[in-house]
Amino acid sequence: MLSSTPDHLDIRPRRLNAALPDPLPRWWLGNDPFRTHFFNAMSVLFPDGEQFFIDSVRHFRDRVTDPALAQQIRGFIGQEAHHSREHIEYNQRLRDLGYDIDALERPVRQRIRWIHKNFSPERQLAATVALEHFTAIMADTVLRHPHWLADADPEMRRLWRWHALEETEHKSVAFDVYMQVCGDRRMLRRAMRLSTFFFLRDVTIGTLSMLRRDGQLNLRTWWRGMRWLWGKGGFFRHLLGAYRDFFRRDFHPWKHDNSALMHQVASEYSDALVR
Repeated sequence: MLSSTPDHLDIRPRRLNAALPDPLPRWWLGNDPFRTHFFNAMSVLFPDGEQFFIDSVRHFRDRVTDPALAQQIRGFIGQEAHHSREHIEYNQRLRDLGYDIDALERPVRQRIRWIHKNFSPERQLAATVALEHFTAIMADTVLRHPHWLADADPEMRRLWRWHALEETEHKSVAFDVYMQVCGDRRMLRRAMRLSTFFFLRDVTIGTLSMLRRDGQLNLRTWWRGMRWLWGKGGFFRHLLGAYRDFFRRDFHPWKHDNSALMHQVASEYSDALVR
């Protein structure tokens, strides 16, 4: 395979060997409503989003002739299916706390149905490639800079690090499939612009909804949250360079080679591998 993907990349799903807190602590990340609900809002998107990723890659698996990539596709599907199940449970914990998760999931499902009806399989795969890059660079930041989750509930920190690890492992699978079956870089760039808009929109709406439910939707909370995301050293500020690289003509996800970090974190979850 002519790509930057590491040789002998072993992509296998893991099962978390611990249950989510029940009940879920309301502000499980540093007792901070904004930071907590930012991550909660991302969780709302994952079950339907990851099924979309699986479907878009699976559509082309019969056209993949490289045995290594075919094996990576199997691992990708297994990991994303496990993620979806964990976040379904996570989102139920949020319902139990009184958040209107159904209202947040509904427009996401409607949009995915519209995309299935109106976008070609290649455009759907391009959207998956774009969103997989988004999740991969956030995953790298979470793993490389542990302070982002240092004051989280321990089981929630374990869940998000597990998710980040597996997003790192399979970060090039959708891209490599896309380059084999299509390879249109302009379509990828358009997909990234559109995906960025909807990702930021959905996470913002979810965060606002949960803050409102908690009575925490005020200027002070929002200002502190925006500083945490966009201020000097902020979470999203960390992503900008890696995000822009997606638009380079020679971009490949593994040009951001964090394989050493990936192997280091993988040792924390070695007992959770699905054999």
